[in-house]
Amino acid sequence: MKDSPEEYGSRFERWDERAAVRVKPQPVLDLPAPDVLYFPPELVPVLRHPLVAERGGRAVHDALAQHLYHYLHFTVELEQLAIIPVAARIARGRSGLDLPERMRADAYKIVTDEAWHAQLSYDLIRQVETRSGVAWTDAGTPAFLHRLDAVRRRLDPRVRGLERLLFAVVSETLISTVLTDLPRDRRLPGAVRDLVRDHAEDEGRHHAYFRDLLRRLWPALSATERACVGPLLPAIVAAFVEPDREAAAVVARAAGLSRDQARTVAAESLSVAWTPRDTASRARTVVRYFEEAGALDDGATREAFAEAGLLDPGRDG
Repeated sequence: MKDSPEEYGSRFERWDERAAVRVKPQPVLDLPAPDVLYFPPELVPVLRHPLVAERGGRAVHDALAQHLYHYLHFTVELEQLAIIPVAARIARGRSGLDLPERMRADAYKIVTDEAWHAQLSYDLIRQVETRSGVAWTDAGTPAFLHRLDAVRRRLDPRVRGLERLLFAVVSETLISTVLTDLPRDRRLPGAVRDLVRDHAEDEGRHHAYFRDLLRRLWPALSATERACVGPLLPAIVAAFVEPDREAAAVVARAAGLSRDQARTVAAESLSVAWTPRDTASRARTVVRYFEEAGALDDGATREAFAEAGLLDPGRDG
């Protein structure tokens, strides 16, 4: 890779005073009220399926707890398997980019932040299990890892590894509406709202960092590297933003459905609740960042974004 620009405006100057791992207490779950909601039901598509909705009561309670476990476990897996390894390589000077020393130093802070987010998420799963009486069911390897492996297999062996770096850029710049909305939902336990709020505040700094990283990364790639990985960027975006059907099936099973029923409910619910337009809407910010970095200047890459429905009308030509 070619050298990257030197100027860097750090967002971590007051990290010691602001980072959750430095200044925020560990969220502790109070004894929940009888009508507690562990997750907003309107954000759980399987609850709207007739086979689940007709069960009501305890079935919905258990499914919401299981959905919260999925959300928290996704955070654990994302941080430990996708973000921390990439940030650690940057911190150690093993990313392949010639980055300013201050940027490498900030990567160490990101590693620390993300390890704390993973630890808190794991701990809250255990707290909710104890309070709710609903055991966490592991949905297995998260879908984003399977999808990333598929992208890796399509890449020229000479550029394999770029998919992980670019996936980190995508995931760290697409702060979900869940991080924004959950802290304001008074129906949820305080510990859940506090954890998500603290996570969102840290991720604001990470967002700025990885946007800057992309600005350095794309121009530093050779023409051959850009041609190899560019047309696969939409698949990397989809790996992060599209829903996990296996996890949705686990949530449906928590409502008392059989394995086959749960998989049917997950497939039918997500086919209604998630469309290509939703993928484009969730991805809009990072698509703009790819365009700013020059990724869409290549015809084959722009065509791949257009075919994936990720470009606004009038921008795909």
